Amino acid sequence: MAPWGLLVTGASFAAFRGLHWALQLLPTPGSAAQDRWKWRNICVSLVHSLLTGVGALLGLSLYPQMAADPIHGHPPWALVLVAVSVGYFLADGVDMLRNQTLGQAWELLCHHFVVVSCLSTAILSSHYVGLSVVSLLLELNSACLHLRKLLLLSHQAPSLTFSMATWATLATLAIFRLVPLAWMSLWLIQQQHQVPPPLVILGGTGLVTVGAISITLGVRILVSDVLRSRPHPPIPEHKESRGTRRCCEGELVSRDDSTLSLKD
Repeated sequence: MAPWGLLVTGASFAAFRGLHWALQLLPTPGSAAQDRWKWRNICVSLVHSLLTGVGALLGLSLYPQMAADPIHGHPPWALVLVAVSVGYFLADGVDMLRNQTLGQAWELLCHHFVVVSCLSTAILSSHYVGLSVVSLLLELNSACLHLRKLLLLSHQAPSLTFSMATWATLATLAIFRLVPLAWMSLWLIQQQHQVPPPLVILGGTGLVTVGAISITLGVRILVSDVLRSRPHPPIPEHKESRGTRRCCEGELVSRDDSTLSLKD
């Protein structure tokens, strides 16, 4: 099973690298023309998140045995879903190294390294596939994150669409990111006697890393999109000048850009 899983991983890597290349041939929206690479990169990430996130949700609904027995209980197609995700993270890592400096990409590269290490265990051993599929539920939140970033790049903030994307991001972060992370952490603690110590360390490191990133990301979005965007009461006898309005708009764009560095 391991060679077959590696074959799917390689095919996925080639497909996502091909998608990166294909998007270079398509026109970029004028509002995002100043950052074409980031637009293309996020579009590819959105495709991956929708594919694997929806696939994981449907898979767990149709085959709940994967959650009941995360080590051994899984249908053959579940391994394909995990391998597709590993291929994407490898392709995305290559894309970042080609278009960003190591200083710009190190945070996401560390995230990708941890994720690939954990998911590859399922591919190489054909075990823990169910646990890996549960972890792919996080991609449902990532899809909302990517949509929010595309709206930021398109200068659609503030707007009703952007507000809806923000609330969808926060809601899915709680339901499809923090809840699965908590469930996997509890399962690992309860079943550590069945899991080899190196895998306990690897899984624990992955859960702590992704959990810390998720909480930090949620707080940043809550502060920048919700708390700081609340309307302030008008100041008596104060007229807003064009320069003041430009200053405030510039502050909003700067604040939103600060959350673009976190991808998943």
